[in-house]
Order: sequence, then C-alpha cells, then structure tokens
Amino acid sequence: MGITETAVRDALRRVIDPELGINIVDLGLVYGVEIDDSRVRVVMTMTSPACPLGDYLKELVESMVKWRVPGVQEVEIALVWEPPWNAEMMSADAKRQLDGGMS
Repeated sequence: MGITETAVRDALRRVIDPELGINIVDLGLVYGVEIDDSRVRVVMTMTSPACPLGDYLKELVESMVKWRVPGVQEVEIALVWEPPWNAEMMSADAKRQLDGGMS
C-alpha cells in the first residue's frame, strides 16, 4: 500500500504535547511531511525556541511514526523556527480544548 502523508499525520496525532495536553498536529507544530520510499521527514517546530521538551518530542515523533506506519525504516525530524509558531496555527479543535481547559 505504501506510506502516506495521512498515515504519518495520524501517527503524529498520537504525540501529545505534555505541557498543553494536545497533539502536535492540532497544535500546528507539524509544518510538513515528506516521504521518500521507506524514509519519512517531518518538518516541525516547538511552541518556543526555549522549549525544554524538544528532544523528548523528537524522540516521540520518531518512535510513533515507526511504530504506527508500516514500512517506515527511517524518520528524520527537521526542527525549524521559521515561521515562528503562534496560537493561530492551532486547529479549531485545539483552540476549543485550550479554552475549555481554562474555564
């Protein structure tokens, strides 16, 4: 069947930001997914360059994609800071979760 961007993004939805309790896709931290045969490259950011969880989240991304997407042999995470993340990048669902959590 092959590796698809949808399958990779579905796997990434299982990676939860421990500080906010929302998955990294809905938070808008995943900027892109590139697939080359059995190799996947995830272009992503953090909520801030000072985020202490960067290495932890990168390890989770790699292991979750390898575990949940059959055929993936290698995962590269490209951590970028442009464009800088902001709350407008979150999905409507993520915004509702945060609003609900603050009430």
